[in-house]
Amino acid sequence: MGARRPLSRARRVVVKVGSGLVTTPGEGPSGEAIARLAGDLAALVHERREVALVSSGAIATGVARLGLRARPRSIPEKQAAAAVGQSALMWEYEQAFKKHDIRVGQVLLTAQDISDRSRYLNARNTLLALLEFGVLPVVNENDTVAVDEIKVGDNDNLAALVAHLIDADLLVLLTDVDGLYTGDPRRDPAARRLELVEAVTDEIQRMVFDASAEVSVGGMSTKLQAAQKASASGIPMVIATGREAGVLQRVLKGDPVGTYFQPRDDRLAARKRWIAFAVPPQGRLKVDAGAKKALTERGKSLLPSGLVEVEGEFRAGEVVALTQLDGPEFARGLVNYDAGELRRIRGAKTADIERALGYRGFDEVVHRDNLVIL
Repeated sequence: MGARRPLSRARRVVVKVGSGLVTTPGEGPSGEAIARLAGDLAALVHERREVALVSSGAIATGVARLGLRARPRSIPEKQAAAAVGQSALMWEYEQAFKKHDIRVGQVLLTAQDISDRSRYLNARNTLLALLEFGVLPVVNENDTVAVDEIKVGDNDNLAALVAHLIDADLLVLLTDVDGLYTGDPRRDPAARRLELVEAVTDEIQRMVFDASAEVSVGGMSTKLQAAQKASASGIPMVIATGREAGVLQRVLKGDPVGTYFQPRDDRLAARKRWIAFAVPPQGRLKVDAGAKKALTERGKSLLPSGLVEVEGEFRAGEVVALTQLDGPEFARGLVNYDAGELRRIRGAKTADIERALGYRGFDEVVHRDNLVIL
């Protein structure tokens, strides 16, 4: 028996459920599964907790309603299936929650709603207003209009973004396995479930497997991405089975079910969380070893002298990723100059910026106040 977790005081909870838990292949929404889920969520609401649900299943529902033999491949067909399926899925949720005297409201988001600061704040205010009215938001990606360029991509990451959007106290990802294992438990009898993950390290990421399923998009790798986002936001996360009635109540009691991802102690400020996770980088800055050390160890700003290469085309004020020449991304930040200007001042001393550009707007390429170390 593992140690109890400090989750009983969580007042605002985001729960994500995958397609395979709420739909039946070829048939659409599973009334029995949705009724069980609604009962568990209703129990949390009646404990005076605020709950938001991130639900997959619209495309799978549309596939069944349209009589398609398989999940469509083209974007227009997926969008058509989502349009048909979303309303049917919401009807099922509305009927299920009505039995518990709980109103639901649909919220459809795209990556643009989160990456654009004003739309981000608008989405936040809408979700908080729904919770204030006692309405349970049912959130999904707006698959009827989203294309690759504006997609979050999976509902695990969307759930993490919603959790930090509304300053949740807990994120729970319900799936068809009961946590993170050291291997695929369906193939490896020696695989064991991890009760606690203190940080998503390279070693943790190497043990991830992605299960193949006809209706599932997000695998365990996307759940680890969600855990990283939640941890940086100071939000604990649990991966637990969605096929066991009452599992959410056990999670909130602090029972050692599923896998618990411990949040970071140094919770990022809301604005830096937005920079780190809500906005896809528009370019990449490669820096030398000295610059990386100054940024990561001494809390300095990025100066032109430490900039080695500029990749992509972007404007001043957009988010860029920072890497060393051959290394992984280690930071993100809002850049003070556009890509063309940075190519002209890379490697230069601060005093030489004006001579290179004809003006000197900023001494820093990325100011430390607009920089997030990942």
